[in-house]
Amino acid sequence: MPAAAVLDVGLAGGAGVARRIRWGRGAALLLAALAMLPGCAALAPRPTGIDQRLAALPKDGLALHRPVSIRWNDHLVPWIEAESDADLAFALGLVHGHLRGAQVALLRMVARGRLSEIAGPLARDIDHALRILDFGRAAPKIERRWPPETRAFVERFAAGLNHAVLHGPRPREFGLLGLRPEPFTTADILAIGRLAGTDINWLSYFSLLAERGTPGFARRWGRMLEAGAGTAVPGGGEQAALGALLQGLSRSGSNAVAIAPSRSASGAAMLASDPHLGMSLPNLWMLAGMRSPSFHLVGLMVPGLPIIGLGRNRDVAWGGTNLRAASSDLFDVSRLPPEAFSETEVTIRQRLWFSATRRLRVTPQGPVVTDSPVVPGRPGEAIALRWAGQEPADEITALLRAARARSGAEFRDSFSGFAVSPQNMLWAARDGSIGRVTAAVLPARAGFPQEDPVLDARDPAATGPWQRLRDARDLPRLENPPEGVLASANENPTLWTKDPPPIGTFFSDGDRVARLRAMALAKPRLTPADLAAMQADTVAPKAAALAAGLLARLEALPGGAPDPALLAPLRGWDGDYAEASRAALVFELLLARLVPALEVESGSRGPETGWNFLTTFLLRDLDALPPARREAVLREAVAAVAPAAARYRNWGEVHRLRAAHWLVNLPVLGRLFVLGSYPVGGSRETPMKSGHGLVTGPHEVSFGSMARQVSDMADPDANWFTLFGGQDGWLGSAAFADQVPLWRERRGIRMPLRPATVAAEFPRVTVLRP
Repeated sequence: MPAAAVLDVGLAGGAGVARRIRWGRGAALLLAALAMLPGCAALAPRPTGIDQRLAALPKDGLALHRPVSIRWNDHLVPWIEAESDADLAFALGLVHGHLRGAQVALLRMVARGRLSEIAGPLARDIDHALRILDFGRAAPKIERRWPPETRAFVERFAAGLNHAVLHGPRPREFGLLGLRPEPFTTADILAIGRLAGTDINWLSYFSLLAERGTPGFARRWGRMLEAGAGTAVPGGGEQAALGALLQGLSRSGSNAVAIAPSRSASGAAMLASDPHLGMSLPNLWMLAGMRSPSFHLVGLMVPGLPIIGLGRNRDVAWGGTNLRAASSDLFDVSRLPPEAFSETEVTIRQRLWFSATRRLRVTPQGPVVTDSPVVPGRPGEAIALRWAGQEPADEITALLRAARARSGAEFRDSFSGFAVSPQNMLWAARDGSIGRVTAAVLPARAGFPQEDPVLDARDPAATGPWQRLRDARDLPRLENPPEGVLASANENPTLWTKDPPPIGTFFSDGDRVARLRAMALAKPRLTPADLAAMQADTVAPKAAALAAGLLARLEALPGGAPDPALLAPLRGWDGDYAEASRAALVFELLLARLVPALEVESGSRGPETGWNFLTTFLLRDLDALPPARREAVLREAVAAVAPAAARYRNWGEVHRLRAAHWLVNLPVLGRLFVLGSYPVGGSRETPMKSGHGLVTGPHEVSFGSMARQVSDMADPDANWFTLFGGQDGWLGSAAFADQVPLWRERRGIRMPLRPATVAAEFPRVTVLRP
């Protein structure tokens, strides 16, 4: 077989995004050589200072009504002051296009299924799957239903974005990727928003379709339901690439904590939030402050979207975590009559190759996903996907209203039209109230299938729930709990509310939320520094329990535990994945040897490497083995761990955080885009999440805590934010990765609301004139 190279066609979603379409080395070298001709500036970008980047902001021919002032700090974070909401929206779009133009263009390529225009035939089948999913499907209905103020704001944002894209300097990545500037529509913006709202359950569902009805399927599905988690897509290939792409770009993780005044040192409510996404650069968030007649707030924005996802105005601070709700259902549409299908043909343009045509079919229960080879089903079976993101709900209006909220109640009520991705939204208000609202649109189900994830499209009991949709008004909420603490970390709703309606089946393990609550309740009064420390915490309580269980079984072997010196760090380990931890290293090396052996022994199908599976089944599967076999598995695991444990001293030596542009995954050229590699603490389910798989040696974190926010409602200026990376997406910019040291040192950038503080801490001024 020819040697393989790897092309990553992903974006800012991490080193694993759209991971790894394999192709021949000759093709990789040819594409690399062709890309170098127009892309040399990207390969060796000249250092560009903050003042140079500000000078390059396009300022001529601006469609403004009045002058707009943009103040900048030393990290190239903008604070925009405008006399009208329309001019604010235009300036925001201009800033997004200038700082993150390449990133926004690539987000659109994914949302529109146009990756083949970058990667050629390598991405053709992925594009076909993306066209079937059709993230822009609901855009026409949404636009028709927009309130006038939303329409005006989004149109003006798009106008500013287009001015930067069409009249500003061309991003250096464009030459490498064969891209040209092209204007954005409001429908493009909606498609990017729905891409960010991807249902993370798809990845598990799609991996199962071809196996339904095969020996062992019922057992595997039962284990998934019991663990409360899906399994990873096995192996590589295009299905894994699609899964990694969607997971890296969707808001699939996060922590959030709200603290009542009774537990706050300042006597005011506080909020901390840290989203979890892919860890490559540029970050999938950017920082901004803004003031206009209707808006006065600071926070984090997704590039290309005109809304603050996490932030704070004078009266309310908010953050959120992915609800992990099942906002989709799969339907077998094989037996529907032919007239139930509408069919179209799309053209997929391919870089350096001929265009291809593909078929798209849509039924009343959604598009037929198994028409794509990336989502294979059983022979002769057609499976459709019904998703809340295909409904004309309106996340932009919801978040624009939330940004203007003057109380917790107003903030809560803003989410009646919010659909995807389903969120636990936590808030802390200046009046002292704290709360959480379930922001989602979900079918009014009576329950979930226990035998098979695919429903019958002919069954009214299966399709009926989609005729009556629940939203934030009908879903659980909680306000002002007696203990004064609210915490969320993608947990099962049953952990915080009694008898919730059917929301989902796959949730986070609960380790993070338990740890966050324990830390929040451990002190009578908390400060912003305490909240920042919680975000950097590296303890997984269930890791300590699992390690103790393994150690007990090893010590119970005839003659005692093998290699006592190797296992000694596990005795009394508290589950702390600190960089210097020897116990974390030994524990993870041991898991990596036990899990594959137990998969074979337990009859499980596919990689059950998620934390839910480990905490639910690892010890149980060990105990189910015949004693002789259990002894052999344990002894073999310890013997296999010994060489690696002798080679490395601690967790940080093998657990690495790489700062790199997403172009790091280009063949041949990728090494040019690595900025540094650092030891890092944390693990899969620590509050400072730093995701990884099974560990046999050095590896890189691909997913985790990549942005942070802390706000104290006692002071309008008491807001701190940090990005892993930097604010600017321009290759070579001084602000491309300048926040990495802040992130590593647990420091934040203050984002004030008082005009005098803004003037003092954002000293550079750009005046935009009509």
